[in-house]
Amino acid sequence: MRQDSKIRQLIIIGLFIALEVILTRFCSINTPILRIGFGFLPVAMVGIMFGPLWAGVAYALGDLIGMMIFPTGAYFPGFTLTAFLTGITFGILLHRKSITYKQSFLAALCVCCIWNLCLDTYWLYLLTGKGILALLPARLIKVAFAIPIQTLLIPLVWNKCLKKII
Repeated sequence: MRQDSKIRQLIIIGLFIALEVILTRFCSINTPILRIGFGFLPVAMVGIMFGPLWAGVAYALGDLIGMMIFPTGAYFPGFTLTAFLTGITFGILLHRKSITYKQSFLAALCVCCIWNLCLDTYWLYLLTGKGILALLPARLIKVAFAIPIQTLLIPLVWNKCLKKII
């Protein structure tokens, strides 16, 4: 890879990290046990363009930067791990693939059901001490909204906007 293309890649990833922080911190609905937002979108785009490792690192960095600049409570590294695994998942399922609604649904289903529903619920259980069954109803509602939103937005943003300019 040429030096100028490496620099271009880092600039694009940096812009998507900044966008992730903005979308997560300012364009989300936050409660103590769930967040509904659009921070997934820049990470999915990094996964599509640059693969799993870059997407995982970008989301983890976005989580860390967001917590440092706009703290919403005590930092917990479990959520950073979830962010990293989410980026990895988007990268594995979307990089070098045709970005269709079917592919997007598979990625959204994996991210929402494995990482958001299971792992994040476990982290919340550790943090709050509330029983997992007490946390699940709100978490299930979040997943029920997140899967169709992610399924629709990922291919729409990639195919109609970014694919043509990047």
